[in-house]
Amino acid sequence: MLTDSWGWRAAFGILVIDHDPVAEAEFWAMAPAGVAVNAARFASPRRPGTSEYGDQAREVAQSPDIARGLDCFGGMRLDAICVCFTTSSFLGGAEFDKAFAEQASVRAQGIPALTAAQATVAAMGAVGMTAPYVMVPPWFKDEIVAAGRQYLTAAGFPPVAMDRLDVGGTLRPWELWDAGAQWEVRPEQVYHQVRRMIPADADGVVIAGNGLRCVDTIGPLEADLGVPVVTSNQACLWHCLRTARVDPAGVSGYGRLFAA
Repeated sequence: MLTDSWGWRAAFGILVIDHDPVAEAEFWAMAPAGVAVNAARFASPRRPGTSEYGDQAREVAQSPDIARGLDCFGGMRLDAICVCFTTSSFLGGAEFDKAFAEQASVRAQGIPALTAAQATVAAMGAVGMTAPYVMVPPWFKDEIVAAGRQYLTAAGFPPVAMDRLDVGGTLRPWELWDAGAQWEVRPEQVYHQVRRMIPADADGVVIAGNGLRCVDTIGPLEADLGVPVVTSNQACLWHCLRTARVDPAGVSGYGRLFAA
């Protein structure tokens, strides 16, 4: 029998940066039957060809695109909203994230809202991870990597190591995104680099970045490394399901998190 993927169990709204093709695809791949995903997009605070984000946290919080998306989501029968932009969370910090999520919920007429980094931290706690190995996208420049380390450390999860995915070539991180690397990264690249680089004292893997295609690596990495794996989009969906009181255990094949 054909289905229209109507959200009769739960429906979520996700806010995704303009040229990110990954978040929706990964949400739909993992979503259990009866769960719908609705997406809205917002312009990046960084102009193409430049490396500067400015005051990323403020610009994202004040984005007219995000305000418009939240206004539209507020008129829909949604159970949760997630801002799928790990970069702004890392650069803004936990206090920004908390205030932003609260303001987003108010704007969306009280629908619970969260950010990708908040979901990731909650997921790490749920699987009992304390010493993560963190992999970030090749387009995260040094400033974002450092901010990510600070964000996770302040949350109580100091990374034992943190690496960018190496895709080769001579392009600088922000140039990789502008050149469309988010369309080119393959899960096997992520899998092999994590296997090669994970330190012996890591008790879990975090793959951060909503635009980094990687959910197909979760099961194989957990089976081969024997540790839990948390990814940004996986954590976002898990947190949305919990918020909607839909049993995450209905998701199979995408990691220990959904059974936590």
